[in-house]
Amino acid sequence: MEFLDADLQAYAEAHTSPESDLLRKLNRETHLNVMKPRMLSGHLQGRVLAMISQMMRPRRILEIGTYTGYSALCLAEGLAEDGILHTIDVNDELEEMVRSYITEADLDQKIQVHIGQAADVIPTLEETWDLVFIDADKKSNALYYEMVLDKVRPGGFILADNVLWSGKVVEKFRPKLDKDTEMVLDFNQLVHQDPRVENLLLPIRDGILVARKK
Repeated sequence: MEFLDADLQAYAEAHTSPESDLLRKLNRETHLNVMKPRMLSGHLQGRVLAMISQMMRPRRILEIGTYTGYSALCLAEGLAEDGILHTIDVNDELEEMVRSYITEADLDQKIQVHIGQAADVIPTLEETWDLVFIDADKKSNALYYEMVLDKVRPGGFILADNVLWSGKVVEKFRPKLDKDTEMVLDFNQLVHQDPRVENLLLPIRDGILVARKK
């Protein structure tokens, strides 16, 4: 869900650097051939992710939730010269598509794809993270957050997607409080009250929660 007026959204995108031809191609293929294409980060959010990464110049990025690889390609734009991005997804049916776009972007040496349950894969990655992007099953947001926080360097960032949950975090936008919305509310509050981080909730697309480790 996008919370901007449609005309304002179009204006914002028109005054944002465009997608590359490769990202535009991936965007289109995802919408044509893959289920739940709204899970794709898309143009505006993709440029936000790329901009954050470019400002940080991270050496190590962890992405939890690859989907078709759009956000991974965006985050990889800011990698340091010796940087590596690890991305994890449980859906092996999309692996071939993801790897093909990584190859086409000439990022085979920069992006490492892991297929499996994130809770199983994360402990096997002996890295100190500069930037983490959580965009997988929302019921596990708190678990992933706690699993990675100790491995994030001081001053590093954790980003979590879909924290506005189609507006349902605000009572007037939901008919009743369902279990999924309650889990998102609990996660947002967990981060907000965590003395280990500073946090900022950006109302971009479906909401990005930004947490900076102190």
